[in-house]
Amino acid sequence: MTLTRVFLLTLLLAAPAQAEKLANKLFGAMAEPSNQDSMPIGSYAKGCAAGMVELPETGPTWQAMRLSRNRNYGQPEMVQFLMDLSGTARDIGFGRGLYIGDISQPRGGPMTSGHASHQIGLDADIWMLPPRRLDLSEAEREEISSIPVRSADQRSVTENWTRTHRELLKAAALDPRVDRIFVAAAVKIEMCKTAKRADKKWLQKIRPVAGHDTHFHVRLKCPKGARLCETQTPTVDDLSKGGDGCDETLMWWVTDYLNPPKSDGKKPREDDAPKKKGPREFTMADLPKQCKGVLASD
Repeated sequence: MTLTRVFLLTLLLAAPAQAEKLANKLFGAMAEPSNQDSMPIGSYAKGCAAGMVELPETGPTWQAMRLSRNRNYGQPEMVQFLMDLSGTARDIGFGRGLYIGDISQPRGGPMTSGHASHQIGLDADIWMLPPRRLDLSEAEREEISSIPVRSADQRSVTENWTRTHRELLKAAALDPRVDRIFVAAAVKIEMCKTAKRADKKWLQKIRPVAGHDTHFHVRLKCPKGARLCETQTPTVDDLSKGGDGCDETLMWWVTDYLNPPKSDGKKPREDDAPKKKGPREFTMADLPKQCKGVLASD
């Protein structure tokens, strides 16, 4: 057992009050997955993950990016999904496959920077940049950047958006393992322009979210038998009211979201709206109890 592991476990077992303030630090310090059966524990934005699998840094149709972050770990189902989708990407002409961004830390959990979700090994970011090379060095993977497919004013797609991007998102959404995919609102609006009735079931999985101009975010369903995994609600069907999501709720992202209606001038009292605790403020007490076992495992 390394000195780092000894120190972390000492915090957990001997000084719980102090350790609870460091949940993201504890998980961020773990260099390897736990020696346990794979299991997503808790919810996508409040949990951890046992028995994670590392996505190989390079494969025949993919490369993992930003290796210094050590976030190329996922549930076995996620790693297999990414391998499968990267092969599809190559086959449809999306460069040579996929550049894959953050999945999860080796044991999941809250991160010290970046994502609020990606905590249980069932989320992954995929770059919008079609790979020309799959032999990038570690240094090159730190320097290269993806491309924006959403305009600076957030209302439309750029010239970087192609039919192949649409086909890639469609292929991902058609996979039964996928629960939903987060994209920039402009991307969803563009996809809705050519939507057909037959597209409803997969297109409703494409969900608009801010901050996704250079990548899309795939979220898988809880795997069968994953009894500690919390399914996200509401479902995409509920969010879309049984449709494809090409409705007024989508247009909100390029209207009221960008230009919020003026308030009535009434300032709420501070105690009327208590501050919601963020992931980087989570204590171990905020996470499922099984997460202590994930940290303590060899």
